[in-house]
Amino acid sequence: MAESVFSEKKFFIYFQVWWVIAAVFQYFIIRQKAFDNFHILTDAISSNLILGMICYFLANNMRYYLPREEKYWYIIISSIIVCFIWLILIQLVFNIFFPDGDAYLQFYKSTYAIRFGAGFLLVSSINMFSLLLYNQQAQKEITARQSETEKLNREAELTKLRQQLQPHFLFNSLNSISSLTASSPEKARQMIQQLSEFLRGMLKKDDEKFISLKTEMQYLNLYLEIEKVRFGHRLQTEILYSQQEENALLPPMILQPIVENAIKYGLYDTLDEVLISIKGRLDDHQLIITVTNPYDPESGRGPRGTGFGLSSIRRRLFLLYSRKDLVQVSELENLFTTELRIPQL
Repeated sequence: MAESVFSEKKFFIYFQVWWVIAAVFQYFIIRQKAFDNFHILTDAISSNLILGMICYFLANNMRYYLPREEKYWYIIISSIIVCFIWLILIQLVFNIFFPDGDAYLQFYKSTYAIRFGAGFLLVSSINMFSLLLYNQQAQKEITARQSETEKLNREAELTKLRQQLQPHFLFNSLNSISSLTASSPEKARQMIQQLSEFLRGMLKKDDEKFISLKTEMQYLNLYLEIEKVRFGHRLQTEILYSQQEENALLPPMILQPIVENAIKYGLYDTLDEVLISIKGRLDDHQLIITVTNPYDPESGRGPRGTGFGLSSIRRRLFLLYSRKDLVQVSELENLFTTELRIPQL
């Protein structure tokens, strides 16, 4: 990640540069008063060094304590107090290096107001920049924690949705096996073998966030073979996609609940053959999959997109892509179509 323009490292580099510039500037200003270099350098170095150390202490202290509601009052009051302490400390240093009655001491006292004003401006500026810096860092940490929490919540919800799909499908399959056990034991055994193979493959892919369309269709074919044991010749399927779409990525097990709904509403109200059509194509960096099934609009059992299957798919896609327009349903005469749009990142 690129370093922020307003970073702690740059802040303290600028702080050191400011200290050097202030000392040099003060040296040349006081030099015009015809004092010797010893007095001028002692003043420039000691006053700026003391002020720099105090400012550094204040700036570093804000790392651990950031004023909130009272932040502006804190800056003003702390800057005033610091300036008074700074002037007292300079006086103590001068008393050590300069003898009593030294003319420079009198000059220093005559510049109290100017020094206080300049010191207050510099200290309050340092305080304000420190406050902005550490507030920025605190906000970044809060944002990062929120982002990580949201990510963990999304992953937990995605896992929950996928775990809900598995027993939902398994319950229906076991019901079918139970009904076939007495009437057609051979078909029941065949269905158990196919179900076992399907579940084994599904568990292998359980931790994967995305799989290829080719892999998803292989699992879907296993599921359809299980359903064809239940419905026999009544269930006909058409799966169409080209080699161009084989490597397109989508969430695993995203199609099975849609096809399950298509079979439910397409076959339960009729004894005729029913064709379930599944088509995939790429368009504008999106994988578009349509699942079409016939249904009887007069039966009152037409799909409306409110069941667990479609609602869970909508939620999964929203958690993955932050979009609510990736699942569309439409009814035309006696055909019901579900369309998925999977962005290819």
